[in-house]
Amino acid sequence: MDERRKVAESLLRIKAIQLAPEAPFTWASGLRSPIYCDNRMALSHPAVRTHIRQQLCSIVEALYGKPDMIAGVATGGIAWGAYVAHELGLPFCYVRGEAKGHGKGNRVEGDLGNASNVVVIEDLISTGKSSLSAVEALREKGLEVKGMLAIFTYGFDLAARNFENAGCPLHTLSDYPTLIAEAEQREYLTPAQAEALISWREDTAAWSERFTANAPSA
Repeated sequence: MDERRKVAESLLRIKAIQLAPEAPFTWASGLRSPIYCDNRMALSHPAVRTHIRQQLCSIVEALYGKPDMIAGVATGGIAWGAYVAHELGLPFCYVRGEAKGHGKGNRVEGDLGNASNVVVIEDLISTGKSSLSAVEALREKGLEVKGMLAIFTYGFDLAARNFENAGCPLHTLSDYPTLIAEAEQREYLTPAQAEALISWREDTAAWSERFTANAPSA
């Protein structure tokens, strides 16, 4: 099986990614979404965890050789970044969502030593805003960010533009179109449900408003 499809199948099987086009989830932004992704679930499944770790390590080595350091983005990317750093025998640091409000007030945690470059590990890419904020924090520490690896991306055009504008290459183990194709093939979705999920990504705000308007009254 293609590795991107294998990762997608694993995330669906362990319910790290859940699909509910008829009863969508509510995101922190208030938008309704037919998909919910929590890749931290994979940490509880040794076989899936091992496969994801191996794939992340393989891509780091194939694209970047041996960087000076691996960084994880808090919170979802910390464990994955630590696994990759351990496997490759590299130093590790992580980037907080914001600087600590006490102590040293750090945002980047870890001993940077003499590192001059870093590869960043993330679990999920939505718009890319928080991930790229971590990239900027590392750059402010004088590190060259060679690129970012993530487990999954929704594949929003906005995210692609944000990463391009930030000059940060992004690579992911799997993506939204692959996920939908795999879910439909394995009958997690009907063709009509797959179409609903495809239309959601094309315009998330309009999809959310349409669902809310058509939802039955309580």
